[in-house]
Amino acid sequence: MSLRVSQTTLTAYSCHTSHPQSKTLVAHAIDHTVILKARMMPKAIFTNSTTNHTTGIGTPGLYRGQPGTVLQHVHDGDTLNVVAKGNIGVRFLGIDTPEVSFAYPGPKLNFVDMDDARWNQFLSDPFSDKVLPFKDQVSSSLKQFLLAKVANQPGTIHHQHAEAATTGLRSMITSDMRIMGQDISEFGYYLSFGFEIMDGYGRFLCMVNRKQPDRNVPTPRPPTYNRRMLEKGLAFPYFIWPNINPWDRPTSIISAVVPVGSAKDMAEADQELKTARQHVKAARANHQGIFDATTPCLLEPFELRAIARRSLPSRYVIDLTQNSDQLIPPAMYHTVPNSEDRLWIPPEYVPLFVQKGWKVAK
Repeated sequence: MSLRVSQTTLTAYSCHTSHPQSKTLVAHAIDHTVILKARMMPKAIFTNSTTNHTTGIGTPGLYRGQPGTVLQHVHDGDTLNVVAKGNIGVRFLGIDTPEVSFAYPGPKLNFVDMDDARWNQFLSDPFSDKVLPFKDQVSSSLKQFLLAKVANQPGTIHHQHAEAATTGLRSMITSDMRIMGQDISEFGYYLSFGFEIMDGYGRFLCMVNRKQPDRNVPTPRPPTYNRRMLEKGLAFPYFIWPNINPWDRPTSIISAVVPVGSAKDMAEADQELKTARQHVKAARANHQGIFDATTPCLLEPFELRAIARRSLPSRYVIDLTQNSDQLIPPAMYHTVPNSEDRLWIPPEYVPLFVQKGWKVAK
């Protein structure tokens, strides 16, 4: 999987809001020296990959720092406060980093590190039926597009960039702790949620930064980790509607639909999206990180996941370089060659766009 804060692990201790669509959460990090133990700690929210059923465990909510009585933690007849019992994964919005490991294709679920030689062998002939047949029909143009990305030990290269992304984020967090003058027991994260609070894996969907209440103390507040990862070329952009800009949150899913024929204008007007795209273009021009001139990470993480799952991506695409009325089908995503120019639309939301005048391209 691409890098998540859940890999350094978070324990939530407060969540307050005056409006259900304006939520922030502060979390504490577990020391990286115990990261191996942390990975074995139970998750507070868990999705069963077989049944697709998401469940969670909570304990009575806190009252003045202590577990509250029934009277204190039960708010009313349909609301109570709980403390999550276990870790909560946080998925960074707008970015996708190379996978450290992923489920190797086969009859059984088996996560294998990307530096395992089997990945190089498998990816050298990604459309072969020797492991598992592809579930979907893959067009010749998409095949050629992907085959051009899997030369020269793609698994090894993917793993190298995954390690660079992991190390890069850990370094940013360590630096922020030093700047804030805080140890691991004091340091916290500020999380700004997407339109959708949680994904299907039980992970929060957020922009993440160090918790710094004063904008200028002790130093000017830095950009989010999401943006910093793009700026350093450590992550691919991955803009998935409707979770584009938590600071400009629409009031409803209907109002979030991009007006037909205005995608380019919207991308230029949305400062968060515009800045993120500029960071990617600059990283590419300067051959930073995943755009390294010698060993670039050509195979994007979502492409690796699709090939390993033996199925095509399911999301549609809007080209952010055009003010068109076209929704590009998933199998044609490669017709928008640069990742920062793609706005991904989940298939369940396509009818909303069609209602607003968008047309599915042929």
